[in-house]
Amino acid sequence: MKKHIPNFITLLNLFSGLVAVIFALKGELTLASFFILLGIIFDFFDGFAARLLDVSGELGKQLDSLADAVTSGVAPAMIMYKLLETSQEQTAWYSKFSSTIGSWLPAEENTIYFFPFIGLLIAIASVYRLANFNIDTRQSSSFIGLPTPAATMVIAALPLIQTYSTNLLAIQLTQNKYTLIGLTIILSFLMNAELPLFSLKFKNYSFKDNKTVYLFLGLSLLLIALLQFVAIPLIIGLYILMSLILNLKNG
Repeated sequence: MKKHIPNFITLLNLFSGLVAVIFALKGELTLASFFILLGIIFDFFDGFAARLLDVSGELGKQLDSLADAVTSGVAPAMIMYKLLETSQEQTAWYSKFSSTIGSWLPAEENTIYFFPFIGLLIAIASVYRLANFNIDTRQSSSFIGLPTPAATMVIAALPLIQTYSTNLLAIQLTQNKYTLIGLTIILSFLMNAELPLFSLKFKNYSFKDNKTVYLFLGLSLLLIALLQFVAIPLIIGLYILMSLILNLKNG
């Protein structure tokens, strides 16, 4: 019975991702973001449960990747699609179906905008990374490229910033098409880049052996206390910056 517990938690991750997709398509992006974050929590605890119960196996590994493909691939891509669809000054950038091609649609729906489809790069890059991760033996104790949940957290934070933040600059950035496109391209690249990133797993609980992780967690908590949801993209940026500094220090 215990061997199915981690897989059940993984399925809760998948369920959360599916619900997030539904809310995103309905334009309820804040709810979609919360369900994505819930899915990421389940994603953390399925691995934790597998290690705790010592029941890890190939089925769990494959199931985890498939669930992540939805929660950290399709769902954030849908959020980015909707954000681009409603971004500032969008109409000047969009191509349209001609009235001939779109004549089978209702009159008010015969214009289809293509520009938001750039957001789907997130799903493509995420799925490619997940497939590559499964066959890359170098990533057992650290990461090469930005993990999909980290990239997803950045995107999930955008609607939450729009809804809950009082920082006008941050809100304007989340509504700006150039910011959204740039973020899409950068995150898609980082997920598949040959960029070594330090692991957040503790070797033990001593500060000496885990000082990088402790420093990162401390700074992250400080950012959250000061900036709330605005802190999430900054924390991911801090993670990348600290990894780059560590790589330079280690030669």
